[in-house]
Amino acid sequence: MGFGDLKTPAGLQVLNDYLADKSYIEGYVPSQADVAVFEVVSGPPPADLYHALRWYNHIKSYEKEKASLPGVKKALGKYGPANVEDTTGSGATDSKDDDDIDLFGSDDEEESEEAKRLREERLAQYESKKAKKPALVAKSSILLDVKPWDDETDMAKLEECVRSIQADGLVWGSSKLVPVGYGIKKLQIQCVVEDDKVGTDMLEERITAFEDYVQSMDVAAFNKI
Repeated sequence: MGFGDLKTPAGLQVLNDYLADKSYIEGYVPSQADVAVFEVVSGPPPADLYHALRWYNHIKSYEKEKASLPGVKKALGKYGPANVEDTTGSGATDSKDDDDIDLFGSDDEEESEEAKRLREERLAQYESKKAKKPALVAKSSILLDVKPWDDETDMAKLEECVRSIQADGLVWGSSKLVPVGYGIKKLQIQCVVEDDKVGTDMLEERITAFEDYVQSMDVAAFNKI
């Protein structure tokens, strides 16, 4: 597994292709997997690598929370496409190039003039391209299973509570009741979310807050649109 050499255009292309149908390196929320990959990318990817650039800017926004993100940071070879090998840092470089680069911005390390120039160049290129065409919004279709406490739970009221949850980037869709046994039925409900605005963790927190009706919530299906 791996992304090739993430310090080269070819490696960034692999990363971009990998993120075409994913919001994060692993799972549905930012984690140490994203931090591990982010820290070896030398700067914002070029504007034409839209998916990698979207991911880079999103993970960079977690600068202050990176240490508290879930998961355990692993070697780069544990992430990415199964048919690609990690070769980041395997080329012949100066000892200076072997130093870890803290892209989250360490206060005690100065960014080189060259790195700063490249960063500003790429950001300007990205902003220029973004201004010329409508921004693409990454969306996902999510199927949720909402389980009641027992067969006496008012399922109409339970669904009413779920649909009462409103948020920018969240649209509720069709629903149905599915038998689970012993006369108990669960609510299966569809929704479409904008990935940068609504996550499954937020949905679970808001839905399970209706504790008089809801026992638990699970993600039955998750698909990129």
